[in-house]
Amino acid sequence: MGLFKVREAGSTFMTEVLAGITTFVTMSYIIFANPGILSTTGMDFDALVVVTCLSAALGTFLMALLANYPVALAPGVGLNAYFAFSVVGAMTINGAKVTWQMALAAVFIEGVIFIVLTITSLREKIVNTIPKDLKLGISAGIGFFIAFIGLQGAGLVANSDATLVQLGSLKIGSISFGTPEAPNFSVSFLNDVFAKIPSVPALLALLGILIIAVLTALKIKSSLLIGILAVTGAGIGLGMVEMPKEIVSMPPSIEPLFFKLDFSLIKSPDFWIVVFTFFFVDFFDTVGTLVGVCSRSNLLDENGNLPRAKGALMADALATVAGAVMGTSTVTSYVESSSGVAQGGRTGLTSVVTALLFLAAMFFAPLIRIVPSYATAPALIIVGVYMMISLKDINYDDWTELVPAFLGFVMMPLTYSISTGIEIAIISYVIIKIFTARFKDISFLMLFLAVLFTAKELFL
Repeated sequence: MGLFKVREAGSTFMTEVLAGITTFVTMSYIIFANPGILSTTGMDFDALVVVTCLSAALGTFLMALLANYPVALAPGVGLNAYFAFSVVGAMTINGAKVTWQMALAAVFIEGVIFIVLTITSLREKIVNTIPKDLKLGISAGIGFFIAFIGLQGAGLVANSDATLVQLGSLKIGSISFGTPEAPNFSVSFLNDVFAKIPSVPALLALLGILIIAVLTALKIKSSLLIGILAVTGAGIGLGMVEMPKEIVSMPPSIEPLFFKLDFSLIKSPDFWIVVFTFFFVDFFDTVGTLVGVCSRSNLLDENGNLPRAKGALMADALATVAGAVMGTSTVTSYVESSSGVAQGGRTGLTSVVTALLFLAAMFFAPLIRIVPSYATAPALIIVGVYMMISLKDINYDDWTELVPAFLGFVMMPLTYSISTGIEIAIISYVIIKIFTARFKDISFLMLFLAVLFTAKELFL
């Protein structure tokens, strides 16, 4: 308790434990999503499950010890897709196809660069140089992004060729009890009925949203966890979730992935483009996540800066290096940590609980698998609402602050990228300040970042 200063943060031991459980349940999908994506490169799936848990646990422990933040880390979803499909799946350097071992080397180098920049405090300065209103817009934008992901996972928002997105199916289809060959009720009544109602997951997700909203309004701190478990239980009861044949199993060896780094392409300029891409996306995803989560947990100081930023960024950098050595793509901070913050998590104790659960998951992987996406989706949607509350603190009277904050807010979900939203917010901020002769509001770092982002979009 003394190590994490729980009481000083206005929290309690039980609140932190429940928050840690909530964060883990909300982001536990990565235990199987990461292996599913990376195994397409030829990497061993079973070893990836273990490496995902180990890297997430290590990174989250480091975040707790070095920064005392309720933020969890794991291999990033967008970054692992880039690793598997854009680098290993499609890239050729010097006539040679990029292997997953070469891509791991790029991730390793990216992490080492992060460590150096963190030691020199450059990363911390960049985080703290972002103006307060932009930070509020970024926080709300991440909330909007999280809610959008949740709406997709729930099936409430679906793809549309005409309008890009549309309302998912909520209509209950025709129900047929039996067939002409078997007109009477069968023993598989529920399975037969609900297999013909494709909207049931969406309806269960809506039920979950209502449960969490009501419990939150009643100030019940475990509302998110209760909602996730309630929807999972309903799915089990309706025969929509298959229970595992075994609950406990010994984790497989990580030997097929451990220390398989291949630096043979390090002299090629194209290899460094891969390193830069990993570096850029991870850098600003991490910045956005830390700013967003910490602003909603009241961890920013009176100037809107992030205290203990160096520790948080060092945890992220060390976890990336360790993850590459173990055999996974870039490890980064997770926006799903906001679910634990929404449950009341305020200190690193929340992260310790989440990390311990990731370690336990290596032995209980079959049980973790049963939580469906439509059960975690309501939590993400409510967390999105929670994070968008920061919009009320933006200075609406100053359009040189308001418009960049709005662009950062709206472009994150619409481009499906936290880093892109940050880019557009910073570029627009600098341009508007210049054309309104508000030069004193532009720091050197903000000007440098605006030029860098503009060059990236025009030439890379």
